[in-house]
Amino acid sequence: MVGGVSSEVAERLAQVRERVAAAARVVGRDPAEVQLLLAVKTLPADRVREAIDAGARLLGHNRAQELVATAPDLAGLPHEMHFIGRLQSNKAGKVVPLVSCVQSVDSLALAERLDRLAGREGRRLDVFAQVNTSGEDTKAGAAPQGAVAHALAVAALPHLRLRGLMTIGARSEDVDVVRASYERLATLRDDVVASGAPGTAEARELSMGMSTDLEVAVAAGATMVRVGTAVFGARPTG
Repeated sequence: MVGGVSSEVAERLAQVRERVAAAARVVGRDPAEVQLLLAVKTLPADRVREAIDAGARLLGHNRAQELVATAPDLAGLPHEMHFIGRLQSNKAGKVVPLVSCVQSVDSLALAERLDRLAGREGRRLDVFAQVNTSGEDTKAGAAPQGAVAHALAVAALPHLRLRGLMTIGARSEDVDVVRASYERLATLRDDVVASGAPGTAEARELSMGMSTDLEVAVAAGATMVRVGTAVFGARPTG
């Protein structure tokens, strides 16, 4: 649709991909090392379809009810869906059948619930261990000092595959503060892999960075950035 929303989404998607590639090249990384996940919070299914039509393949939902509501309209389209928001244990049963990965595993209790659900489906569910690297009260995730133990406990569960660690960067105008929160996650990831504990050999991914700070995250080692506003524009909060 020339001049329409579809064209706008495609153009913005291309711009974000170039931002990611440029950020990788600046620090001598291969741009192919960094995946782009589109966060589709609050978007109706037709807007998500536009992104898929524009070539987006990796998507992420923050809210269980929106995931459930839009899933039927996206069925059969070429995409992979992750869950990236805070997940209440009582909603996990609705989420697990609709996603390939839960990135927001912020407690062992949630991990054990996901493990049971995946076991009932006869599958291994990909997960990330979420870490609150900034120490902000508004953010979920294991505290940095307990993050390695948290990740190892998640990795040991038989029906989960730990892919790596995830964080939401520090909410700060100070780039050094944001950078430190991402570098902390990279260090913790290295400690998890170096532990040699069961299930940690493949836990090398770092999901971090959003529309406003993806360059900082890529420089710190992100293998996946989660972008919404830069592609879809500002959306309602709440």
